Amino acid sequence: MSTITLNSQQEEKLRQGFKQFNRFMVSLWKMGLGPWVNFWPQVGGRIMVIVHKGRKTGQTRYAPVNYAVENGELYCVAGFGQVTDWYRNVKVNPEVEVWLPDGGWAGIVEEVTDKTARLPILRQVLINSGFAARTVGLSPKTMSDADLAAATLHYRLLHIYRTAPRPMPKMAPGPVIAFGLGCLSLLTLLWWKKRHKETPGY
Repeated sequence: MSTITLNSQQEEKLRQGFKQFNRFMVSLWKMGLGPWVNFWPQVGGRIMVIVHKGRKTGQTRYAPVNYAVENGELYCVAGFGQVTDWYRNVKVNPEVEVWLPDGGWAGIVEEVTDKTARLPILRQVLINSGFAARTVGLSPKTMSDADLAAATLHYRLLHIYRTAPRPMPKMAPGPVIAFGLGCLSLLTLLWWKKRHKETPGY
């Protein structure tokens, strides 16, 4: 599969679309539904939340991102590169918290710049992203190293060093859980139908 070349207007629309989706994801995590968000990683991806501080306001911000754990270490990707809001925030304030399906952690963010180490880890994060990578035309399971490196040149790979356990949002009451799961199921169904309609034979 070839990559999709986006102009600035298309990229901005895609960013705004992901922002809307991310707000929905954060709401589910805050209701204690993080493990359920990850119930179908092949489609929805492996998702965690980075809790960080705004670089200008100092206010708490939340960024749902796809991730991979390699040799016990935690990694994620800023897919829009240097313009990614949360990436710009953690470059200024690298102390974060992360919400993972199996628990929360305090951590320190550091960018991976070693080219040899970067590509295989970045590939795994993209594989773990489910539909997100395919949205921009990436096929991380099958692309050659050269093609993947060229297509993700502006991506930023981040290593989060986990330092101490942190509490997670508690599970919401039954009716709220049912609502959250219903919304998640509907969203997955709509995306699945759209994908098969727009990309026959994928």
